[in-house]
Amino acid sequence: MRYSTSILALAAAPLAVYGAPARIYGKRADSDILVFKFADVLEQLEASFYSTALSKFQDSDFTAAGFTSALIPAELFKVIQSDEQAHSDALQAALKAFGQEPVTSCSFNFDAALGDVATMAATARVVENVGVAAYLGGATLLTDPVLLDAAGSILTIEARHQTILNVLSGTGSAIPQAFDIPFTPSDVLAVAAPFFSGACDLGIPAQPTLSISNTGSVGPGTLLTFASAALNGTVPDDQLFCQMMLGGAPFSIALPLSQCIVPDGVDGPVAIWVTSDGQPLINNVRDRATNKQIAGPTIAFIDTKSEMIGQLARGASVNNGSGSGGEATSTETISPDQASSILASATATASDAGATDVSNSSTDGLPPTANTETGPSPDGKTTVNGWSTTPA
Repeated sequence: MRYSTSILALAAAPLAVYGAPARIYGKRADSDILVFKFADVLEQLEASFYSTALSKFQDSDFTAAGFTSALIPAELFKVIQSDEQAHSDALQAALKAFGQEPVTSCSFNFDAALGDVATMAATARVVENVGVAAYLGGATLLTDPVLLDAAGSILTIEARHQTILNVLSGTGSAIPQAFDIPFTPSDVLAVAAPFFSGACDLGIPAQPTLSISNTGSVGPGTLLTFASAALNGTVPDDQLFCQMMLGGAPFSIALPLSQCIVPDGVDGPVAIWVTSDGQPLINNVRDRATNKQIAGPTIAFIDTKSEMIGQLARGASVNNGSGSGGEATSTETISPDQASSILASATATASDAGATDVSNSSTDGLPPTANTETGPSPDGKTTVNGWSTTPA
């Protein structure tokens, strides 16, 4: 069997990258090199984001953000950071095996995203969705099936990160959609560009950045408003359209910009572009028209189906107003003296309860009209184990 080019093996620890010199197997396709360089810079950004966040926030910051235990997010963010760094190391080793130098001159600034843990966790959710979209879209640019396998092995890990961040949001579904949305490299840069500090020339033009300017939660029925330097009147607003792309949909939902209302039935990430015509965008990077795109994409999370797993991690205090209507619970930190008082009270109550043994209770001596039913009450909140008489 003949093996083509160098093989990037992303395997068990320690991570191994096997690469044969490019001169042995011939010149690499420019698109393969571009995808790997671009992916490496994105992995650098992700690794730097988590590293900066973990160095800034303390346990008290995580609990203040509603996490039931600071260990839950801290442990998971450390694992994700380690994965992202491993991805970057592997991609750089592969590029050097191709006879190429990785791009290591880019620097990043996350100040706007690290004001507090809540903002950081929400931003991490965007970062991981962009990572999935980047690898998914980049797959169409790779010419070597071996490199496609390598990129796919990273994509699956990014998707796992995406699920974890959905859970840690406390409001979203772990797996809100059956399909993800692919981005072109220019789409990726439109979302990631605000995190770059200074020049970072990747040879790829970035789409103008787009952001949602609504305040408060966004859900079905919300009229979305946007901010972008590209929305400057060059194209009149009444000639602009918003394009909402959902995972698995064949094309976007195109609406006049002034009527960009989130439709019913949406749950999870939505990619949104602003275009100068109402022709829906096709949901694949090969055929998606770019000549009418004015700004974007941006990513909005429409969380309409919160799940118990997220509430266990983040607590019921994180609520987007779209829960199941169950009773809310809350937690608070108490002092050791308060804890001792509670324990003493509970012990006394248990002792009092133990003085009356109802496990073998009898209805002897009770009047015929007495209620002697046992078992759960109709509302399920009380269970009657038995009955006994007490001295008058």
